[in-house]
Amino acid sequence: MNFEYTEEHVAVRDAAREFAHSELLAGVIDRDTEGKFPKEQVKKMGELGFMGMMVDPKYNGGGMDTISYVLAMEEISKIDASASVCMSVNNSLVCWGLEKYGSEEQKEKYLKRLASGEIIGAFCLSEPEAGSDATSQKTSAELVGDHYVLNGTKNWITNGSSASVYLVIAQTDASKGHKGISVFIVEKGQEGFVIGKKEDKLGIRGSDTHSLMFSDVKVPISNRIGDEGFGFTFAMETLNGGRIGIAAQALGIAAGAYELALAYSKERKAFGKPISQHQAIQFKLADMATQIEAARLLVLKAAWLKDEGKDYAFASAMAKLYASEVAMNVTIEAVQVHGGYGYVKEYHVERLMRDAKITQIYEGTSEIQKIVISRSIIR
Repeated sequence: MNFEYTEEHVAVRDAAREFAHSELLAGVIDRDTEGKFPKEQVKKMGELGFMGMMVDPKYNGGGMDTISYVLAMEEISKIDASASVCMSVNNSLVCWGLEKYGSEEQKEKYLKRLASGEIIGAFCLSEPEAGSDATSQKTSAELVGDHYVLNGTKNWITNGSSASVYLVIAQTDASKGHKGISVFIVEKGQEGFVIGKKEDKLGIRGSDTHSLMFSDVKVPISNRIGDEGFGFTFAMETLNGGRIGIAAQALGIAAGAYELALAYSKERKAFGKPISQHQAIQFKLADMATQIEAARLLVLKAAWLKDEGKDYAFASAMAKLYASEVAMNVTIEAVQVHGGYGYVKEYHVERLMRDAKITQIYEGTSEIQKIVISRSIIR
């Protein structure tokens, strides 16, 4: 075992930390209040290589390992989880799926632009009646000549209006159940493709979450990823890696709240001394630090397994389950440490608490993670 980061890991982490503080911190409260997508900041993230970190350099990616990716995700999530979820989807769900399973033509046409941050992507699996039950796809794709005709609705799509490329999961043969699900690349602006209103959310309010409607949208056969019936496997394999990114996001939210609480506890005085000198606060800080370190080790283990080419589904489910719980626990306690100041926006911790909740829900709820974990244990 080696618990030391490489020089490259440290450099990536420090670059992400510097970017978060210099580019994301200013205006983060206003973006949250207004529900404003961090367009300019995401563009700069692309220019710095944060939008295609693990993609092969021949496709304009950074060629980095998963550990570098989660270190960057943690640092950016400490400051702005709305920016980090955009980064996570583009890296883990869109770029990874395209590079792993896409054709060379698809990689040249789409992956290069996605990895460089020139454009961003979206992953379209959830539907009004297909959240945790991803097998219940109602969106259909019917083959007509040299193209498919796509019809249906997708819900809760991150980067919904900002993306240029959408990976859409759809049913091509309902009689085969989940084995009749396929995946398609759909471009923004196609006739019949309508982007619904932006969701007014509790947290990650800067992230643009939309419903998408497809009405007789024509998708060429060349835009299908893999064979017909490959869609469900594609989605599940992609989400296994996506969970590592969201676990890193949850870790970052927790760590960001903890750092704020620790700093505040040294400044705020009560009963004649800093509140950090009171055992009630010291014990809170001790619990927060311990939970964060445990979550970090789970996240890094899942990332390491992925980099080593080993089975990481079990580890990524554990990492996401635990890190998201830690994010909720720590942010709630961070608000408590701040007292009344924690309840107002200018101290940031209330926003981090609101942002934390979604990490227990998207890319597989905590309940789904427990199913994955328990099945692995029993098997």
